[in-house]
Amino acid sequence: MASPKVEKAELGTASAGSRVDPEVENNSVYQPIERSQNYQREELQVLGAVQILTGAVILALGVFLGSLQNAAHLFRHSFFFTFYTGYPLWGAVLFISSGSVSVAAGRNPTRMLMQNSFGMNISSATIALLGFIFLSINLAVNSLSFKGCQSSPSPDLCIYTGVSSNGLVSLMLILTLLELCITISISAMWCRANCRISREEVSSPPDSVESEVHPH
Repeated sequence: MASPKVEKAELGTASAGSRVDPEVENNSVYQPIERSQNYQREELQVLGAVQILTGAVILALGVFLGSLQNAAHLFRHSFFFTFYTGYPLWGAVLFISSGSVSVAAGRNPTRMLMQNSFGMNISSATIALLGFIFLSINLAVNSLSFKGCQSSPSPDLCIYTGVSSNGLVSLMLILTLLELCITISISAMWCRANCRISREEVSSPPDSVESEVHPH
């Protein structure tokens, strides 16, 4: 039969073997937080790249719409309402700029870049909403302008111009909705991160005070 001292020694060895290193435990606690932050940075870069691509495609569609307007200048100008507003130009430039700042903030998430990205995305969301209104009006007016093509000098060319305009405007409308969703997502991501930082700042002072109080 084993003596009580031997049993106590074995129990002490087992408890010491099962003890977890505090540094390892802290690393396992903070590892999900670091993974979450890395995932948010990657997501911000991807969304920013999509913004740049969206702006570039809208700009290209605007160039095609302008070329169509020059080729069919004798027909109804209502087919090119969006082109005359300038949305394909200044909207695309703002989307590309906003995406570039978002990619930079994802690679180097400094406070200044994050704030600039938030402000640019708020502006882009506003412009995307305005562009959605312009494009919707353009499609509605086009449907009415088709009725006047029969009285034009070349009805077939008029209809072709209207159909081409509808196609380009519809593509810009889809891309504008995509841009609106992206800007809202990035703005919501920034708000969540800012709220989390605010909660940490609010909850940290009591913890520091409790750590300074020693039991008597």
